[in-house]
Amino acid sequence: MVRTGLWFVYFMIYLLVISPGIKKAEMMYKKDKNKAGDYVKGKAERWSRRLLKLAGARLEIRGLEYLPQKEPVLFVSNHQGNFDIPILLSSAGRKIGFLSKIEVKKIPLISPWMEVMGCVFIDRADRRKAVQAIRTAANKLEDGNSMVVFPEGTRSKSAEVNDFKIGSLKLATLSKVAIVPVSISGSYKLMEANNGIMKPADVKIIYGKPIRIHQEGKVDLQTLAAEIQRQVQKNVDKKM
Repeated sequence: MVRTGLWFVYFMIYLLVISPGIKKAEMMYKKDKNKAGDYVKGKAERWSRRLLKLAGARLEIRGLEYLPQKEPVLFVSNHQGNFDIPILLSSAGRKIGFLSKIEVKKIPLISPWMEVMGCVFIDRADRRKAVQAIRTAANKLEDGNSMVVFPEGTRSKSAEVNDFKIGSLKLATLSKVAIVPVSISGSYKLMEANNGIMKPADVKIIYGKPIRIHQEGKVDLQTLAAEIQRQVQKNVDKKM
């Protein structure tokens, strides 16, 4: 309980302290997008690493050598728990945006940072707006910004990998960027497995080899989703 309370106190205080950085990032984007991206990346990485340390996450990272360095990518990850987001932010080594549910946009202090990170909010209840959000995210990828999607649609809160929904994977076929399958194991043990109480846990994240079959020709979304899920599942099943 003490760890959990301290974590949330730190979470809110740190967001308040760095909130002036939002305006700075917005101004930097008008002058130099690369410098602005580096600034936002640095802030996100430090924030995420501190949150993971306070939660007691013992993080093992594999597969960074597979990440393309000179092109944007679409990270497609399984989703075990809320800590998946700081795990990705702290380990990917680049500025990344997320395709996030529209409800998150209502959270003060968090949503402004998400906007400067390049996140896109999707309203799943409105098909027209959802399609527009997918196109907006695809445009960001085409402009050189890497993105993350969780195609399960929600947290599994377990070691299970639920079926991937194909909607968000249209980002790959529209933008033609490489897909990096991401496998996260053990993140649910930090909080979701403990009824919301944070406990230390071993967590593994594996970045897989890029998938490019959609760049080589037309591919059915179901086939693409199945191949990505196979790669993600394979690495989730690997022993710690």
